[in-house]
Amino acid sequence: MKIDQIELGSNPLFLAPMEDVTDSPFRQICKKKGTDIVYTEFISSEAIIRDSDIAMHKMSFEEVERPFGIQIFGGREEAMESATKVAKANNPDLIDINFGCPVYKIVKKGAGSACLKDLAMMERMAGTVVDAAGDTPVTVKTRLGWDDNTIRIREVGLMLQSLGVKALTVHARTRSQKYKGDARWEYLKHLKETPGLEIPIIGNGDVTSPELAKKMFDETGVDGVMIGRGAIGNPWIFEQTKHFFETGELLPDPTVKERLELCADQLRLSVEHHGERYGVIIMKKHYGQYLKGIRNGKKLRASIMDEKEMAPILEKMLNFKEEEIYAVA
Repeated sequence: MKIDQIELGSNPLFLAPMEDVTDSPFRQICKKKGTDIVYTEFISSEAIIRDSDIAMHKMSFEEVERPFGIQIFGGREEAMESATKVAKANNPDLIDINFGCPVYKIVKKGAGSACLKDLAMMERMAGTVVDAAGDTPVTVKTRLGWDDNTIRIREVGLMLQSLGVKALTVHARTRSQKYKGDARWEYLKHLKETPGLEIPIIGNGDVTSPELAKKMFDETGVDGVMIGRGAIGNPWIFEQTKHFFETGELLPDPTVKERLELCADQLRLSVEHHGERYGVIIMKKHYGQYLKGIRNGKKLRASIMDEKEMAPILEKMLNFKEEEIYAVA
């Protein structure tokens, strides 16, 4: 599979952009574990054009993350145009437009999945970004439709292709579903079978294991699979999935030691990237998943949640024994 000139090989795996999750440290960990392409958290075009420190920080990345995409969202064409030019100046491999976020505070501003109610607006917005991006490829992430009465994803795919969008990722739910119910993979298959549609299609939704990743490829014919929540606290899903594709066999789950060591690696990267105070804070949302299923893991998590510095967290984490019980700090 290729996105413009970006060669990704066969059956590539994508790390989904997730707010407050896919910062540079987590992206680096997932690249280490086999994902083929990563994206920033979605970034407001309005924040970018205001030169917000937070927005600029979200766009920062390390070379080891390539191929790397910056994802932007917004409800005004002028802001999206200017934000695209700023994003392009940061030299990503691609720029991705978020037309799928279902969150009310985003939708009420005409951004995210709000465009699914007004395809003419989506067309104008996407065209503006493609023009502003110049030779940097533009991709889109969206949903099936606003609700069951507005599922026009085949029309959307052809429209975006005609504008010069180089790939389309579809979360196989409507905005009305948000994250409830099953993802409807049958629509991914219909999309792939659309006459005249040639750009790569990446499927997203409910892929939480190697078996499900293979099932999505086999049942829908998508060109790539994007994994989101299934990777939180479980970056091994990428290498496990690739091994399963190649051999038909499942790798053993990581040991407790391996889980704690990778979590510690992410913590170190987090502190290096964000500074100690925020680097420690942002890691708190990852501990629960890294420690899930570990005997006394909840007690270890409780003992490190109030720590404000990295050193005591590493001390407890790397010397953890499942049979020990930790006091809350």
